[in-house]
Amino acid sequence: MQQSPQRGWNRREFVSATALVALALGVPAAAVSLTKLESEDAPSDRQRLLMKDVSQLVIPRSATPGAGDVGAGDFAILALAHGLDGSRSPLKDPTAYARFARNDGSIRHVAWLEKELDTRAGGNFLKAPADQRFATLKALDAEAFASRESESPWKAIKGLILTGYYTSEVGGARELRYEAVPGRFDPDLPLTPDFRAISNDWTAVDFG
Repeated sequence: MQQSPQRGWNRREFVSATALVALALGVPAAAVSLTKLESEDAPSDRQRLLMKDVSQLVIPRSATPGAGDVGAGDFAILALAHGLDGSRSPLKDPTAYARFARNDGSIRHVAWLEKELDTRAGGNFLKAPADQRFATLKALDAEAFASRESESPWKAIKGLILTGYYTSEVGGARELRYEAVPGRFDPDLPLTPDFRAISNDWTAVDFG
């Protein structure tokens, strides 16, 4: 969907953006049913499970919940459908993903990921053993980020999973440290194994 920077938001765009903000703040995905996605972007139950599992593989549970636990998969689905971080921009070479291309040249990322992971897993990614699922995703990740020129849809998916997690309450205030009022400036601090980045310091959330 092309948008002109000259016009204001319409009601549908405002509601959609509100839903994304709600997810980012940790509101359960079930509470965001007010967002109406186009039929080609509405995920199946299996695709939601896939995105949850993939999110959990990207950021597993540790001392804090993983990305799948906090709903980063659903956040990524909505974010991709609404074009966050340029994910609805046409690819330079959409023919490489012609099966999943929209009329505007952008890609249906979730459908692509489902097919790609199933193919790499030899049938059904979600039914594969945990170590095989991890190895499959790791190989896809390595290929996608092997060069800056790569247009792999995985780059956008992973970026939005990270954004969803680190803008949630768990990611922003428990996985990272949050200091509402920064203290004095210390230019030289010891880096210890238990050091956690500060979420409200923008350099700490540079996912690039």
